[in-house]
Parts: sequence; C-alpha cells; structure tokens
Amino acid sequence: MADDLDWNAIIAPGNEAERRKATSDRTAGTDDRDDTGGAAPQPDRPMSRREARALEAERARRDTPTAPEQSAPEQPAPEESAPELHPEVAALLTGEVPSPAAAPGGTGSDRTDDPGRTGGGASRPPREPRPKRRRGPLVAGIVIVAVVLAGGVSAYVFAAPKIQQIAAALSGSQEPDDYTGTGKAKVTITIKQGDIGEDVAATLQRSGVVKDSKVFYKLLLASPDVQFQPGSYSLKKQMSSKSALAALQDDKNRVQASIVIPEGTALADIEAGMVSKAGLTKTEVAKAAKDLSAYDLPSGATTLEGWLFPATYPINPGWTAEQYFASMVDTMKEHLAAAGVKEADQEHVIVFASLVQKEAGLAADYPKVARVFQNRLDIGMRLQSDATVAYGTGNTHRVTTTDAEREDASNAYNTYAHEGLPPAPISNPGDLAIKAVTNQASGKWLYFVTVDLETGETVFSDTFAEHEQAVAKFQAWLRAHPDYQ
Repeated sequence: MADDLDWNAIIAPGNEAERRKATSDRTAGTDDRDDTGGAAPQPDRPMSRREARALEAERARRDTPTAPEQSAPEQPAPEESAPELHPEVAALLTGEVPSPAAAPGGTGSDRTDDPGRTGGGASRPPREPRPKRRRGPLVAGIVIVAVVLAGGVSAYVFAAPKIQQIAAALSGSQEPDDYTGTGKAKVTITIKQGDIGEDVAATLQRSGVVKDSKVFYKLLLASPDVQFQPGSYSLKKQMSSKSALAALQDDKNRVQASIVIPEGTALADIEAGMVSKAGLTKTEVAKAAKDLSAYDLPSGATTLEGWLFPATYPINPGWTAEQYFASMVDTMKEHLAAAGVKEADQEHVIVFASLVQKEAGLAADYPKVARVFQNRLDIGMRLQSDATVAYGTGNTHRVTTTDAEREDASNAYNTYAHEGLPPAPISNPGDLAIKAVTNQASGKWLYFVTVDLETGETVFSDTFAEHEQAVAKFQAWLRAHPDYQ
C-alpha cells in the first residue's frame, strides 16, 4: 500500500489541478533540457506509481494536437474549499469505506476503456455532487491524534475524559442511565399508603437507590404482576433498577422503621429524620413545620422547636408530615400535663427546659442548673448561656462559643447581651428537663462549671470568687488532657 499512496498529493495544498501541476513540475522529464537550455533537473527520489501515471498522462496531452474549435469551454473557477484528505486517510478517521473508483490502485483509476476518459488522458468526467460528510467522528479523531502526538500516552490518559465528553457530545451518546450491581451503602426507604409506581420510582431516585426513576418505572411497566406493600425497606444506594425491584419484592428487606428523637434534638434534625425515615420530601416537611395553626399551639409560640417530645415514633406509611408533627406535639402536651404544667405556662416552661436540657450534664444536676438560671432571673442577672448563643448562630450541635459571638448583640438568642430567657426554645426537652424546671433544687448558686468532661462532674458556686477557683480546676484538667476532644 505504501507504493500506491502519493503522500505529496495527500498533504499538498490546493485543488487537484494544482497538485497535478506540482507533480508535473517535480518530475518534468519530457525534454532533455529545461527552458533555459540547461539539462532538465532529475528527480531526487524514485517516482511512485501515481507520479509515473501523472507523467505518462502529461506526455500524452502534449503529444495530442488540439484543434482550436475543439478547445474546451471555459469553466467557472471552482470555489475555494478546504484541502481534501486522501480517501484512505479519511476512511481511517471517519470510518467511511472509500469507493473503488476513488481508491488508489482501484479499477476506477487504471481503466483506459472508461467511456468518461479520452484516449487515456488526464481529463476527468464531471463529478457528482458529494454528500455532506459527518464531521463529528472526524473532529474527535483529530483531537485524539493531536493529543497522542503532542504528549504521548500520559497526555492522552490525562485528556481522555474530556475527549470522551467531546466524542459523546458530537455523536449524541450519553452516560448510562442506570447503575450496575446490587448497591453499596445501606439506606431505608418508605413506600406510603396510596403510592403508585411513579411515586415509588421517585422515592428510590431521591434516596440514591436508583440513578434514574424513569428507567425503574419502565422496568415496572414491563412487570405487570408486581405489587408494593406500604412500609419501610432496607435497600442499598446505587443499585441497578432490576436489583432494586427484586429487593422490594423480598420480605426479608422489610423493616419496622421509626423516627427516634433523643432529648435535646433540634427541629432541623427532626425534619431530616422524617425525610430519611418516613419517605417524605424536604418540601413537604418544611411546609408542615411552618404551618403552626395546624397544631393548636399557644398564641405566643413562633416555632415548632421545643414542642416535639423526644421519643420513638413508628413509621406509618399512610401519614403526612402534618400527622407526624401533630403526634409529637400531642405527646409533648401530655407530658407537660403530667408534670403539672398549666396551659398558660406551657410556652415558658418549654423555653426554660430547652435551656436546661442543653446546659446540664448529669441527671442529678438538672434541678441545680435550673435553680442557677432561676436565681439569675430573680435578681435581673443575665443568663450568659453559651448554648443560647450557639443556637442563635445556627449551630445546634455545640454549646461552646467565641468571644466575638458572645459580643454580638444582633443575635436575639445571645443571653450575654440580652436579659431574660431566649425568645424561643433552643431544643426539644425531655421529661428530666421539664421536671427540673417545675421542681428546682434549693440553693443560692449563681454559677456552675463542669470541671471533668469525662465524668461530667460539675461545681456549683454562690460567688464569683468560688467560681473562679472552679474554672481554674477545669483549666488544669484540660492541660492534663490535651488530646481530649
């Protein structure tokens, strides 16, 4: 094949006539001398078969007299176009098979009995209009070749993902719309009462079980005998649609899921638990949390925070977000009533108890912590609770604060800057904190500090001087435990 390919013709610019002229000039051997009378230059390399054919055609043209009346009509100048690639090179890049007439060495190039050729000359019959070529694969091929030539294998490995993206965009291909295998990390999903196939598919995609709900739904339509039972199921993330459907039909994967709310949990964490456990959407839960009129709360209540009693609530696939919240609120009211709290005092007790819930450590210290805050309220002393400051900054998982946060008076929950209780609860308190508020310990303490974070030992002080000694003890404990987190 190397002898058949005219690489100068392949890479030479211009149209076919210009390339033929360049070949003729390069191999001009029809006369023994050049135009200046000197010896004609000889080729500096052996001629290829294509060059030899071109030379033969040129000699025949010169030797054949042309009558004036037979001169060819003037043809309009061809439009400028991009240089064409050799057919076999184009075939390598585009995947198109060149026609026999176009292939070097093919029957269409060497036949002299072709009716479109005159006496074996170089003139050609008019070409049929060429169909437009798909340039996508060609561009992708050029990109790949350029990368390999420029940087070798390492460059190609680095750029391969981008090349694949370009090739996929040009060819119209897309990434697979389904996972493969049986999944990875465990996840619990809930099918609610009344859910149809599209709802189940959406839940699986939202929970990360399947990649595309449409793929799962199409599989479901092809399985008319499949029926889902309301309830919670233990599945895995990134499952194929086929594996997910099979898992939902296996009773071994059904679980008795529940929403567990520990004491001191904030509203934001409860909402997240309802989404992950009850199969509800964030939009549904957030909307239900804002509609306070649905829960018969006191007129002074501005949030559901504090009104959701910490307990374990079983998943009911037929429930809405409002029903779950209503159950939690009703449970809180029952426990307030059991603690002897009157309806008029419910909001005050919940705000107070939410503070004790976050600040107290050992169960025995809850009534003492409540007494410290009550003593401060009685004398008009600021509560100076780090837990309230942290809540006001949006952090519900810590009680420590910085100097700047404690000095920020724009934080309505900053009890270092503002007197009295915070404007609303900072957590959802349990029975222990509620009873600590309604049955406070007796004492004159105004200060307390935990001096041992491992045991929870807390020192309560009447005076600031005593409190400073307790703080020094705590600082000594921290120096002795530098790695304590």
